[in-house]
Amino acid sequence: MNQGLILKFENLVQLRGACRQLCTLSCRKVYRAQWKPVQSAAHPVWSILLYPQFSQKDRLTSIASLQCRPLATKEETKKKNKKIPQTKGEVEIRRKMTIKELARAMGKDVDHIYEALLYADINLDSLEPDSVLYEDLIKLIVKKSGMKYKSAKLKEEKERENTDAVKRPPADPAVLTPRPPVVTILGHVDHGKTTLLDSLRKTQVASMEAGGITQHIGAFLVHLPSGEKITFLDTPGHAAFSAMRARGTHVTDIVILVVAAEDGVMQQTIESIQHAKNAGVPLILAINKCDKPEADPERVKKQLLAHDVVCEEFGGDVQAINISALKGENLMVLAEATVALAEMLELKADPTGLVEGTVIESRKDKGKGPVTTAIVQRGTLRKGCVLVAGKTWAKVRFMFDENGKAVDAASPGIPVEIMGWKEVPSAGDEILEVESEQRAREVVAWRTYVEQQERMKRDVEVIEAKQKEHRVEYEKKQQKLAHLTWRQRKAVLYKANKHLMFSRPKERTEMDKNVLSVIVKGDVDGSVEAILNILDSYDADDECKLDIIHFGMGDISETDISLAEAFNGVVFGFSVKANESIKQLAAKKGIKIKLHSIIYKLIEDLKDELNSRLPPSVVENTIGEASVLNIFSVTMGKNKIPVAGCRVQKGLLDRKMKFKLIRNGDVIWKGSLSSLKHHKDDVQVIKTGMDCGLSLDKHIDFNIGDQVICYEEKEVQQTTSWDPGF
Repeated sequence: MNQGLILKFENLVQLRGACRQLCTLSCRKVYRAQWKPVQSAAHPVWSILLYPQFSQKDRLTSIASLQCRPLATKEETKKKNKKIPQTKGEVEIRRKMTIKELARAMGKDVDHIYEALLYADINLDSLEPDSVLYEDLIKLIVKKSGMKYKSAKLKEEKERENTDAVKRPPADPAVLTPRPPVVTILGHVDHGKTTLLDSLRKTQVASMEAGGITQHIGAFLVHLPSGEKITFLDTPGHAAFSAMRARGTHVTDIVILVVAAEDGVMQQTIESIQHAKNAGVPLILAINKCDKPEADPERVKKQLLAHDVVCEEFGGDVQAINISALKGENLMVLAEATVALAEMLELKADPTGLVEGTVIESRKDKGKGPVTTAIVQRGTLRKGCVLVAGKTWAKVRFMFDENGKAVDAASPGIPVEIMGWKEVPSAGDEILEVESEQRAREVVAWRTYVEQQERMKRDVEVIEAKQKEHRVEYEKKQQKLAHLTWRQRKAVLYKANKHLMFSRPKERTEMDKNVLSVIVKGDVDGSVEAILNILDSYDADDECKLDIIHFGMGDISETDISLAEAFNGVVFGFSVKANESIKQLAAKKGIKIKLHSIIYKLIEDLKDELNSRLPPSVVENTIGEASVLNIFSVTMGKNKIPVAGCRVQKGLLDRKMKFKLIRNGDVIWKGSLSSLKHHKDDVQVIKTGMDCGLSLDKHIDFNIGDQVICYEEKEVQQTTSWDPGF
C-alpha cells in the first residue's frame, strides 16, 4: 500500500478518536480536564488522552452529571436503535442512498463509510452524512467492507382484481337470426366508390365531399327493391387513409373492389386487396366507368391475376361485374351478386342479451358532444344502454340513422350514430354493453390502470437505457482525466463547459428557428389519425424538426391558440372551423391558422411551412470568365503588385462583383479586385473578347493559364427532402 495513504489513514483514525472524545465531553460537565500530547509510535500526532485526569471533586461531579442525560421520546429511541435485518452478511441497497442510510443498512457508523470512501476517487471534503451516494459507489463501499449486496425490492402493490369487460361466450345457434351483410367498398382514389354508393342510395354524397374525395368512413343502410338490406361502408381511397381502409375490412363480411376500367390496377387497389386478404373477407370485383371509350375491362381482370384475384371466367371464385356508377348501369346485377354471396355465407347474429359492436368513426359535434358511428354486431341497442369503448363509456341518450332520423333500436348489422359518450372513443374500438354506470366506471378505471402500468414499464426501460448510456460516457471522460487530481479535474471540466453557459440563449434561439411546432385539429378521429400517420413518416429532422405539440377533434379553440403562442407553432385544421373571435385572437398574437378540407392540400401547406423554417442556401451565379494570358508587376511605393493581363472569354467582368481565381481546377482565392484597367484607363466593366489588366485585393502570384471568374451570390430558399408519398 502507498506510504502516503497509510499516513493519511492513521491520521484519520486518530482524528476519529478525538472527535468521539469531544462528543463525550460535550455531554458532561467537566471543569478541569487535563490534556496531554500523545505521540504515536511511528508518527507524532496531537491527540486526546483516552481518559482525562480528573481531580476527586471533578470525578464526583462527572459521575453525577452522567445521571442527567437529555430525555428522548420513545419514537426517537426506537428509530435510533432500529437495525435493518441482514441475511448472511447481505446489505439491501437502493439506487440512491445517503451516507447515513447506507451506514444504518450495513449496521455500521458513518465513520466506517468515510473510511471506505478513501478507496474511491471522490472528494471527501464535500460529503456530509446527508449526501446522496449513487449505486456504483454504494456497491464499492459494501465490497470494501467485506459484505455482499442485493437490490432492495420495491414495495409491491396489492394485485388489483381484473374488472375488465369481456365478450359473451358464443350464442346458441337456435337463437341466431339472419342479419344484413356489412359490405365495404374499397378501391383507388377517384375510381367511383362514392358515386356507386350514391347511385344505390339515390343520394349525392360525392357532391358534399371536399374535392369529390371521400375523407371519412361512411356507414349507410341501403334498401334494395327486392326488400333486402345491405349495410355499406364507404372508405377513403386516398393514400393517407390506409388505417381507415384496414379498419373497414375488420368489421365487414364482403368487400366490393372498385377498379376504374380506363385506369386499371393502381397503388391503393393493391393495398385494398391486401387488406381484404388479411381480414379473410371474400371479394366482388366491380369494374367501373365501362361507359367510357377508353375502358378496357379485360385488361383490368388480367392485371388482377398478378395479385391473386382470379375472376370466375379464368377459373377463380371472384365475381366480376362491369358497371357504370354514374349512369346506373348494371347496379342491380352488382346488388344481386352481393345478396347471393351473403346468402352463401349464411350471415346470422344473436339479437338478444348485452350489445357488442365496433366504433367505425368518432367525432366531437358542437351541439351533440362526442358522437360515434357504430355497427351493432350482437344484441339490440336501445336508449338507456350503458356502453364501454376503449377508456370511455356512454349512456345512450339518442340514436340516429345515416339520414339523421332518430331511431329507438338498432339490431345486428345496422349502422347507427350514438350520442351520450363521456369522451370521444377511438375509431376501431370494441363496444361492449355493461350492466350499470358503476360497472362502466370500473371497466374504464381498470383499462386506464393497465395502460399506466404498461407506460411505466416502458418508461423504466427507456430510463435504464439512458442511464447506461450516460454512465458509459461518464466513464470515458473519467478515464481521460484519471491522471489528474480531483481539483485539477474540476478545473478542466469547468474550462471545457464554460463557453456553453454563455452560448445557451443564442443556441436556443437558433434551435427554435429550425423547429416547426404544429397543432392538429380534425373533425373526426379517423381524419386526425390519417394526418398523424403521414406526419409519422417525417424523416428530415436534420433539416427542420417537426414537433406535434397537440392534436384532437373539434373546432379551433382559445387553448389551441395559447399553446401555439407558447411554442411558436402553427395550427392546422382539417374540416373544422375557427370563429371570428378566435381568428382575431390569433392575428393579435401572430399565430397562423391553416384550415383545409382536402388532406393533400393540408400536407402541401405543411411542407411550405417546413420550407420557410429552413435557412436559405447561397448559390453562386457566374457572370463572366477570363483567362490569364500574361503576367506583370507594378511597383507602388516599396511594394510590387502582381498584375494579370487577361482576355474575357465569356460574359463580362464587373468590378463591383465578387471574383475567384482557379488554378488546375482548384479555387485558390476568393475576394474582390483592387483594380481593373483597359488600355491604362480604370473601368468598371469589361465585356466578352476585350483585354484587361487586373490586380487582386490580396498579394497572390498569377500563373499563365489561370482562370478568373466573376460571380454574384444569391440566397435561394431550400426545400425539405421529406416526401409524404403522394
